Amino acid sequence: MIGFEYYNPAKIVFGEDSEKKLKDLLKEYKVKSLLLVYSGDFIRTLGIKDVIEEAVRDLGIDLYENGNVVPNPTIELVREIVSEGKKRNADFVLAVGGGSSIDTAKATAIGIPYDGDVWDFFEKGTVPEKVLPIGVIATTASSGSETSNAAILSNGEWKLGFEDDRIIPKFAIMNPRFTAGLPAYQTFVGVADVLSHLLERYFSDERNSDTTDYLIEGAVKALLINAEKLLGDLTDVNARGEIQWLASVAHNNFLDAGRRADWGSHRIEHELSAQYNIVHGEGMAIAMTAWTKYMAVHKPWRLALLAQRLFGADAYAVAGEQTGQPAKTGEQAGRDTDAALVLSTKLEEFFTHIGLKTRLSQLGIDDRDFETMAKRATRNGRVGHYEPLDAAAIVEILKLAL
Repeated sequence: MIGFEYYNPAKIVFGEDSEKKLKDLLKEYKVKSLLLVYSGDFIRTLGIKDVIEEAVRDLGIDLYENGNVVPNPTIELVREIVSEGKKRNADFVLAVGGGSSIDTAKATAIGIPYDGDVWDFFEKGTVPEKVLPIGVIATTASSGSETSNAAILSNGEWKLGFEDDRIIPKFAIMNPRFTAGLPAYQTFVGVADVLSHLLERYFSDERNSDTTDYLIEGAVKALLINAEKLLGDLTDVNARGEIQWLASVAHNNFLDAGRRADWGSHRIEHELSAQYNIVHGEGMAIAMTAWTKYMAVHKPWRLALLAQRLFGADAYAVAGEQTGQPAKTGEQAGRDTDAALVLSTKLEEFFTHIGLKTRLSQLGIDDRDFETMAKRATRNGRVGHYEPLDAAAIVEILKLAL
């Protein structure tokens, strides 16, 4: 294991009727002016809006709301909300929804106390002097942003991230029943997002990380099991609860302990969703399938380990049992590649099984923008930590995604 520091102060309030704790939580933070960020009418149909309105009324809190959040949230909306938040002297930001609403809230929380343009934090790496506290009522199971220290925004050309422990929400309310009305597609792009966060952490070059290796492998197994349950019954609240908790576990940085995660696939997907406005979870299904094919040839050892432990890809079986004898040293790389290719195939089969695209060609996308995207992705150098990727490697991976 490599050395690490772990910090996550988010308070989790999980389960049936957990939203009823909102009033006490807002009272704890002495909120006077609440900025509510969400998307669409679901906040009313789920009864969440009634809970919020009752809490702010009883506590005498000024409420300002913006329900215009969209997938792949944009800096333009954040600027609009920040401007209004400054006028209202907002002292707390509450997000209701999934990753897009939460990331919008996080960007707003660093933007309101700042005199400059909030995009400075994403483009220039500006460090905020002050951050407003953030709370979340989660209604999806996907990004894990409700307990992460990261936010992702787009300006129409660039899709960039910002990380700071101060944007970890103070609390996250998770009532799995709120996710029960999500349609199949939205449910399963969320599953793909959760899986991608687990795999990005698993694909570390650290060879001595048994504790987190087995924790991640167990989490992946739990995710696959409960995704299968939802394929059988989309209203299975227990399965939805398992996946909602897995979403948080996958992205609250606990599974980073003692290892260094990769994030190369995410950087590739950010280019795809910035360029083509692909839904992130489906973009990760495409990027992860292609990335694993590439790594099966270039650096297969950790992929082979996961294939063996998760899918029982025995080294003899995947090599065709040519000799029936243990592999010699010179043969091991080839057998690792075979096992890693099994992993890539199994992942693609899973993504297809849950109704997602796994190839860019299925979305009508060709290779005309690959060079541009690869240059954008590597403008600050190679990306990814398991096997750092230059622009040429990214183009190769994108071609494998066609």
